[in-house]
Amino acid sequence: MTAPTTNQQLPLTVLNYLNKYGSKNWALELSSGKKYKNIIVVPAIQEFENIIRLINSISDIDKKYFGETLLVFVINNMKSANAEVKADNRKSIEYLRKLIFEENSPGINIGLADASSEGLELPEKDGGVGLARKTGMDLALAQFDYSTSCKNILICLDADCTIEKNYLTTIVEAFKQPDTNAAYVEYEHLLPEEKNHKRAIICYEIFLRYYVLGLKHANSPFAFPTIGSTMVCDHESYIKIGGMNKKKAAEDFYFMEKLAKITEIKKISGTKVYPSSRGSWRVPFGTGQRVNRYFDGTHNEYLLYNPKSFEVLKSWLNIFNAKDIHDAGDYLKYAEAIHKSLYDFLVLNSFEDNWNQILKNSKSDEQKQKQKQIWFDGFRTLKLIHHLRDNGFPLINMFEALDEMFELTNYDFQFERKEIIPSIDIQIQYLNEMRKLT
Repeated sequence: MTAPTTNQQLPLTVLNYLNKYGSKNWALELSSGKKYKNIIVVPAIQEFENIIRLINSISDIDKKYFGETLLVFVINNMKSANAEVKADNRKSIEYLRKLIFEENSPGINIGLADASSEGLELPEKDGGVGLARKTGMDLALAQFDYSTSCKNILICLDADCTIEKNYLTTIVEAFKQPDTNAAYVEYEHLLPEEKNHKRAIICYEIFLRYYVLGLKHANSPFAFPTIGSTMVCDHESYIKIGGMNKKKAAEDFYFMEKLAKITEIKKISGTKVYPSSRGSWRVPFGTGQRVNRYFDGTHNEYLLYNPKSFEVLKSWLNIFNAKDIHDAGDYLKYAEAIHKSLYDFLVLNSFEDNWNQILKNSKSDEQKQKQKQIWFDGFRTLKLIHHLRDNGFPLINMFEALDEMFELTNYDFQFERKEIIPSIDIQIQYLNEMRKLT
């Protein structure tokens, strides 16, 4: 059966969101009209084999919250997708329909959104992982059980992931804390056996974790990973930020950044998601693209942002977050004293006009502090790091950067390296230390 279209039982906030942002182009196929407290959303394109593996992985986890959890797959492609993609997606749809309507997979409640079959494809303009993820998350809103005050949890996962046995239990228990409204699950890429592939993944995961560590050192409120398969939030936070975006790539970055503007992003420890280490064509950047790039040899992958960039960021945030400075000119004077490139960046970003607008619109110190975080957000933070990279703080060797960052953060990890790019065993030791830190 297809999920009922009536919205009479939905809270007004959900109705208003769906009327404004929801789409009527796709529906959920479900075996019953049951409602749920936790919904896992999985966008998938040409993932037939991985969907089978993921369902096997989920069927093996702790069953404590299985009965109140729905697993939603959004099988998607655009009309322009090649025949191989469409054929694989048809297999996924047929397989999932059998689980939903015939075999009723043991213990797992499964929903299917068909955004692949003829007439249901994603539009060429917006089609991609962002819209696919948004479609599943928006459809999930109508399947939550709103009859209790317990949080309704939206969980993002990808078809090429595996999870630990306590995955669902740990997430649900974490969200029982009253101050947890958005979070990420700890992650680790599984290291492949093939050495070159292993080096590619080590490089990419160190790159991801190093940036988060740099932001953490700078006391940035955006110091968290932005990986789609690790994101979790409650339905109220989802609605407050206007839902998932439609971006074809980096949808996870912008989604988590928006969440961070309304609530603290918590870390869910004690369980892990294991994203795939494969190369992939599915998005223009991310794990798959970085693996492909490593193999192609088009970039020096053993480079990281200069740690001094994060020192500049730290000094700026200390000044910008101070409550006793009110004049844009004073901020710019302090910025120039920190570094000329920081001053230039603020001027390029019309800081004075923006600051005066913040002052005009803020009726209290609390509002002003909030507006500061909204203006100097995760994207502008990244733009500053890139500006500093191009103006005075060029990229440096990965392991020199790591050694310097360990020293800056007073982290006791010392390793005698003789090579600029050490052996793979030493690289793994560096990665393991970064996993402990971030």
